[in-house]
Amino acid sequence: MGCASSIHISDRVVYHSGKESEDSHSPQQTNTTQHQGNPASGLPLKPPSCKESGQKKIPSDSGHNRKEQQSGETTSGKTTLTEVQFGPMKLFKDPLQVLLVFAKEDSQSNGFCWACEKANYRCSMVRTPEYALECFSEKHHDLVIIDHRHSRHFDAEALCRSFRAVNSSENTVIVAVVKRPDREEASVMPLINAGFNRRYVENVNLMACYNELLQLEHGEVRAQFKLRASNAIFTALEQSQDAIEITSEDQVIQYVNPAYESIMGYQQGELVGKEIIEVPKSEKNKPDLLETINSCIRKGKEWQGIYYAKKKNGDNIQQNVKITPVIGQGGKIRHYVSINRPLNDNNKSDKSADRVQAESQTDIQSCKHKDRRKGSLDVKSITSRGSDASSQRRHSSMARIHSMTIEAPITKVINIINQAQESSPMPVAEALDRVLEILRTTELYSPQLGTKDEDPHTSDLVGGLMTDGLRRMSGNEYILATKQPHHLPSHLATPLSLNDIPPRIAQTMESEDSWDFDIFSLEAATMKRPLTFLGLKIFSRFGVCEFLNCPEATLRSWLQVIEANYHSSNSYHNSTHAADVLHATAYFLSKERVKQSLDPIDEVAALIAATVHDIDHPGRTNSFLCNAGSELAILYNDTAVLESHHAALAFQLTTRDDKSNIFKHIERNEYRSLRQAVIDMVLATEMTKHFEHVNKFVNSINKPLAALEENGGSSDEETVKSVLTSPENRILVKRMLIKCADISNPCRPLELCIEWAGRISEEYFAQTDEEKRQGLPVVMPVFDRNTCSIPKSQISFIDYFITDMFDAWDAFADLPNLMQHLDNNFKYWKGLDDRKLHTLRPPPE
Repeated sequence: MGCASSIHISDRVVYHSGKESEDSHSPQQTNTTQHQGNPASGLPLKPPSCKESGQKKIPSDSGHNRKEQQSGETTSGKTTLTEVQFGPMKLFKDPLQVLLVFAKEDSQSNGFCWACEKANYRCSMVRTPEYALECFSEKHHDLVIIDHRHSRHFDAEALCRSFRAVNSSENTVIVAVVKRPDREEASVMPLINAGFNRRYVENVNLMACYNELLQLEHGEVRAQFKLRASNAIFTALEQSQDAIEITSEDQVIQYVNPAYESIMGYQQGELVGKEIIEVPKSEKNKPDLLETINSCIRKGKEWQGIYYAKKKNGDNIQQNVKITPVIGQGGKIRHYVSINRPLNDNNKSDKSADRVQAESQTDIQSCKHKDRRKGSLDVKSITSRGSDASSQRRHSSMARIHSMTIEAPITKVINIINQAQESSPMPVAEALDRVLEILRTTELYSPQLGTKDEDPHTSDLVGGLMTDGLRRMSGNEYILATKQPHHLPSHLATPLSLNDIPPRIAQTMESEDSWDFDIFSLEAATMKRPLTFLGLKIFSRFGVCEFLNCPEATLRSWLQVIEANYHSSNSYHNSTHAADVLHATAYFLSKERVKQSLDPIDEVAALIAATVHDIDHPGRTNSFLCNAGSELAILYNDTAVLESHHAALAFQLTTRDDKSNIFKHIERNEYRSLRQAVIDMVLATEMTKHFEHVNKFVNSINKPLAALEENGGSSDEETVKSVLTSPENRILVKRMLIKCADISNPCRPLELCIEWAGRISEEYFAQTDEEKRQGLPVVMPVFDRNTCSIPKSQISFIDYFITDMFDAWDAFADLPNLMQHLDNNFKYWKGLDDRKLHTLRPPPE
């Protein structure tokens, strides 16, 4: 009989070492005789068979081939490793090793022999059960095919059980070759009980044998190969010094590692199979912490923070915990992996631990908001998604950073952190990993909202105020600012003097230096022209004309031009709002700490910026203008559209006519400084940078001042002055000042707060109506005049934007009266909401 050149035989074993070359083993080149098969297939009718050597032992020259098999090389000397991806692991697999157990040679054994040759597998063939076990113990084959058709030669099921009794067979795939059954109902259970993975109904067609082997390799064998690799993963879990706990999606404990047993005092058998809720919990955790954790991880998000666990002996242990959901088939959570590391500093006070725990709850991973956030103002962060991926990203990022010829401050920071990591203990290195993750995100200052289902009012407010729309162009482009700026009405052609203000208006403005000043009384008294009159008085009080070296008539003319370009038809963004912001700005400028920080040019810039900050406002948000494809949105590239327009138009109107040009007589450099400050403050009123401005103010000014006071350095006037008057910090103070002035409505007396709430709601209602009419995306769906709850919208606005900002501003400028109003107003809105009322006021009794 013919035999392939790479097959070495004995009456015990046939060793098949793989292809020498494609040509040398082509079936068409072998000597064949008539044999069963499929002539139409184009395959040889008889595959190469095994030549009997007559030797009773394995020939000595086969040792070379055994060595080749073990080294993963073919007889041509080339390795044929296969790359297999297993999760994040990259595995390399040797060519498949196949053991054929056939008592005698026939067309079926020859078919599998030829199929192994064609697939370049390493094949061994044996005749008896004893030699089969001997060969398997030496080679540990991936696949064993046993002839189950002739029970008179050997018991195939008993042989399979013998294979399964060998420890190394755990990941071996064993196939039974069976006769074609007489009845289709023949059960496979006896084969399964014996340990077979699969049955092959005899079919001597060569391609059927070949296809069967390919399916086995890429199916069961590949799966078993991955399972073998998982042993390494379990070894890592078993050897880890961190306590690791794995639970099912129903939070039933499935595994704890030895470190968990050692730290917590439990044995694995006491925990596995129990639900998490059955394990005693520490009473030292915050009451809502478990609810917060579950709310987060059930959404598929990772949670990390400080958690108290109760050991078996009843002691509490403080741990740094990371819980990661494992997503399985269909996107469903299948497991939760908890990694727990006891904190090294056991002497840390409970107060400090509670603070860290509170911060972990308000972290981005907690997916939850509190009603009145009084916690840390630090940047909300994004935790690393996994140490391996994080490390990979860090190193690739560092490679790019090191190649830069010009270092930006952020690259210097990352380089310093990276160097510090190399010599840091593991907990510090992991904390620095998290820092690097935070620094890599572009949204450094924006906390993540909960889902819209949880907080639709906050989501809509933030979506409308802090984004630039959906950028969906419509056929109904919204045209804005194509008209010429307003000219002065005829009845205002002759400016009034400060001394010529009518007595009724002058009387209304007598209390303008008080925070509780009623701007709406002035609006009524001036027939909706409060900005000119209030501006004259406030600018006079601060000596603006003297600073700018301009006549009072020029200032009056300028105020009238600016006011004429506010839209009186807007319910909120009109000249009354501008006058109100000007009043708040003047009030803040009178505070001692603010006066210590700012120069006269800063005060003048602040008053001018407050006056012009919303000029020509159309009563629509930036998002609306971007969605509508307005000319302004196109002009300013969908970025800070309105704020850029307000600043640009203010200077256009000021400089186009000498009669109203208040900058005409100041020196050029002073003008440039003043202009830069005004533009910066107007742009600071854009809400997308809200958290950036607040956080920079807190970290650059509030915290250093607080540290000086704690260290008894309040008497060190020079140090305090250096913090207050540095150029960078003066900019932060001015930004914070105008931001607080711009959205100070919730800090006004209750009646004023209610009036402003009604006006802004009406403006948002009108925008929603117009979006629906024009077929534009509805930016703030919650502001539907038929369904909106004004109390809820005010509560959301106070929670998300006002509380933290005014806490910081109060700590700096000392504003107890504002904070009292804020507290009263919040309680008012909360009371209405608790009664399920949607209106500004309760119904009359």
